[in-house]
Amino acid sequence: MSQFHIHNRTRAQESSGAIERMYITMRHLFNRGFYKPMGVSGETLREALLTLRPEIYGSISEEKLELQGLIYVIDRLPYGIEECTYINLTSDEGYKNSHFEPIIPLKRRRHCYRIDEEQMNIEVTRGRSEIYDILTHLTFLYIESHKIMKQVLINDEGDLIRDWEKLEKAVLNKGKLTQKQKEIALTHTASFLGRTFEEVNEVYPQFSCKEDPNRFLKIIYYLGKGAIKEYLNDQKRLITFSPVLRERLGHHIHGERWAQRIKNALHDKGLLERPIHIISANMHSVMNTLFAETALVTEKKEHTSLELYELLSQSGSGKLRDKVSKKASQYGMIYLKDESGTNIDVQIFDTARLPENIYQSEAGLDATEKPLLIVMDYAFGEQAYETMDELLKPFQIGEQQHFLTVDSVSIMGKAGILEGGKGDIMIPSSHIFEGTADNYPFKNRLKKSDFTEEGLDVCTGAMITVLGTSLQNRDILRFFHESTWNVIGLEMEGAHYQKAIQSASKIRGSINPKVKVRYAYYASDNPLETGSTLASGGLGATGVKPTYVITEKMLKQILV
Repeated sequence: MSQFHIHNRTRAQESSGAIERMYITMRHLFNRGFYKPMGVSGETLREALLTLRPEIYGSISEEKLELQGLIYVIDRLPYGIEECTYINLTSDEGYKNSHFEPIIPLKRRRHCYRIDEEQMNIEVTRGRSEIYDILTHLTFLYIESHKIMKQVLINDEGDLIRDWEKLEKAVLNKGKLTQKQKEIALTHTASFLGRTFEEVNEVYPQFSCKEDPNRFLKIIYYLGKGAIKEYLNDQKRLITFSPVLRERLGHHIHGERWAQRIKNALHDKGLLERPIHIISANMHSVMNTLFAETALVTEKKEHTSLELYELLSQSGSGKLRDKVSKKASQYGMIYLKDESGTNIDVQIFDTARLPENIYQSEAGLDATEKPLLIVMDYAFGEQAYETMDELLKPFQIGEQQHFLTVDSVSIMGKAGILEGGKGDIMIPSSHIFEGTADNYPFKNRLKKSDFTEEGLDVCTGAMITVLGTSLQNRDILRFFHESTWNVIGLEMEGAHYQKAIQSASKIRGSINPKVKVRYAYYASDNPLETGSTLASGGLGATGVKPTYVITEKMLKQILV
């Protein structure tokens, strides 16, 4: 038993060391300005990722291609990335005003531009976390590409197996593939990928998109082709960081622009004096909680509140969502679509304009004393510090500084859970920042008892703010969960938000030192369970109930 414990601890230490090496290396490569992921300069990154073996990347260290991990990564990178030899990470450098069409990945809000056949530019406007995210995914992609190359290359003269030649013929075919041609191509592809026909046939539609139904075959072909060129012709793929990006990173340029626009909107509407409650959530749960029942009168007759929310969350319910949005605008909602590059939209709700049948604040309050809700969309990793830090700073009006009356900050988000399953709720008592000695205890205004009657499993304890979800490692997480740290879950923004709140309230004195904080997360995955990681798919309808239960508890504490 003791031997097993020591072995486990050693594996956790190895993994922890690998994460540290990855981040030091990525910072070094960023400062250097360029590197070749499959060359000598990328070796430390590759070795660290293979040592770490993150759960999301499944069988990365085995010879067979990792299919679920590949789906996860491709959804977060721009269409056509596998064809490009040169990847250039840039700041917002004006490409939106060019002839280049922006490419936005399915599961990440970032603008990318295909410059020519060989080059893809990826705009980074969300800080270091975004760079780490991109580089980790690209490292995985290129490791997998070399697995393909090793299976299809017969010798150093460039002779290739017949299966590869058949795949190439299918990919370069200009017409639409028939069912028979598709299945022939998949048979040959499965052969050298070390996967069954059933496995590749099952994932095939998950890669398809409107641009290309045969995208899976293209991805495999171009990844392999890139690796073959690297091996035979020494034409290494290159990742570069633009000088403007290197100069701007860490200067809060986008966050400052974003926060200034919110304050300008409050000033223009004469709302700066009002008590402010900031909520970090999505762009639908607060609006729907306040206005869905009022806007959807017909639907309300046949559905419970929860069923209404489930209806609104379904694809194809655009007309219903528009009705709710229109009703919210009638009652004073201000919607600020992002123009700063943060990709964080904002809604402002003036509760003085809410009709009487919606949440009523304390009796006897004058309209000028009624709360103002600022709902901001999800931030990404370190971007949470940048945006919250800038938002909590005083507003400059001419020579005068105007301090915002921030009464509370409420954070709702998705997180990985370590004791439970998808859809469960986590109420943290502190945030621990992975890879550092930083920890942030706080008094959470939300309690486990607030949720006991809702039929949801709830746990409380410490949450770990990880450096990137793509680096989830079972051994480290098990160590945190089973040791005296008593970690219940992991996410990417909590410590960054709390750092900004504490510095504004306790150090700078720009907001009330007794500002109330609320944190609640619902589980998107359990990285300690095989088949329950983020790569296993989204929450679907499972996430609707916890999302709205948390939203309602937050609003009741703020408004009632």
